Amino acid sequence: MNRKPRLDHLTILYTDREASERHYGILLPLIGFSSPKPGIWTDGDGFWLQFQKAKAETSPYERYGAGLNHWGFAMETPEAVEELRSALIDQGIAVQEIQDLGGARALFLPDPDGLRAEFTWYPEGMAAVG
Repeated sequence: MNRKPRLDHLTILYTDREASERHYGILLPLIGFSSPKPGIWTDGDGFWLQFQKAKAETSPYERYGAGLNHWGFAMETPEAVEELRSALIDQGIAVQEIQDLGGARALFLPDPDGLRAEFTWYPEGMAAVG
C-alpha cells in the first residue's frame, strides 16, 4: 500500500438521545463542526461523527476499561482552551478545571455517557502523545 489511510469518522453510541444531542449540539459547533442531518456531524474537511443509540444491555464508558478512552483535539493557543471552557459554561455544560499536563493546557469534557473529549494546547516541541 503506497498511501497512508486517514481517519475519516468516529461512530459514538449513546444511551440517552436527548442528553447526547444537547451535549454535542452545543460542543460541536463551538469547535467548527456542522450537522448536515440528524446524528451526523462533519468538520468540513473529510472527518465525520456519527451518533447512534447503544444497545440496552451494554455499559457506558468506564475509565481505564478496554476500548476508546478519549478523543483529542489540538487547540491553537492556551487562550482557545480557556475560551472553549467559558463558552461551554455559558451554554450550561458542566466542565472540569483546565489541567496542566507538563506545560500543555488540557480541558477534558465527558459526554453524558462518560466518553471524554480532550482539548489541548501544546507548547512548541511537545508531542500530543507519548
